[in-house]
Amino acid sequence: MFKLPSFLKDAVHLFYPHICTGCGSDLLKDHALLCIHCNDELPHTHFADYENNPIESIFNGRITISAAHSQYYFSKGQLIQQLIHELKYKGNKKIGTYLGEKMGETLLQSTRFKNIDAIIPLPMFAEKEFKRGYNQAAVIADGIANAMNIPCYDDIVIRHYSTETQTKKHRAERWKNVEGSFAIKNQSKIIGKNIMLVDDVITTGATLEACGTLILETPNTQLSIVSLAIANT
Repeated sequence: MFKLPSFLKDAVHLFYPHICTGCGSDLLKDHALLCIHCNDELPHTHFADYENNPIESIFNGRITISAAHSQYYFSKGQLIQQLIHELKYKGNKKIGTYLGEKMGETLLQSTRFKNIDAIIPLPMFAEKEFKRGYNQAAVIADGIANAMNIPCYDDIVIRHYSTETQTKKHRAERWKNVEGSFAIKNQSKIIGKNIMLVDDVITTGATLEACGTLILETPNTQLSIVSLAIANT
């Protein structure tokens, strides 16, 4: 493979610096988006290997799932909030794909996510997705799919109307808010499949519950749920 001479690499770096998305340092590997320090700072949950972990407890008695995982703890003012903000509001899809790939690598090391057949991102309402330009859950899901070599389908579930913000709603109000907001298309693609449903941040899990319940109405499906982060409710 052709390699640039070192003086040309230095010139390219001067005008197009490759810096850490977290801290702005230029001390990082060529294809990394975070430096070693920022990678070490991310608050890993290590939930992937454990049954009845806090993510699975959220859905106990609400929906039947095979396994669940969140890669990081979400804390306001911390690096993970900054990175998710970059993904959702600054158009930085690369960081979403990068973190998705990191989560995919974690899931590959777990015996609890070995039989996933397909990945489905939690859909956004079409008008909202058009305004943002992309669905952040789909970006994360693509990263997971890259790492795990599993197909990702963003045409199976649609969100056919927008819902009010969930932030200040209680659990029952959140469920009522999202109930009936999803619909299944191309159901034949997932009959008999083990599906992984992906979101960016889990709070109460009401939206994922509504979407997952609909997916499980497809004959002989199984469901796992993962997110980039878990937030305090």
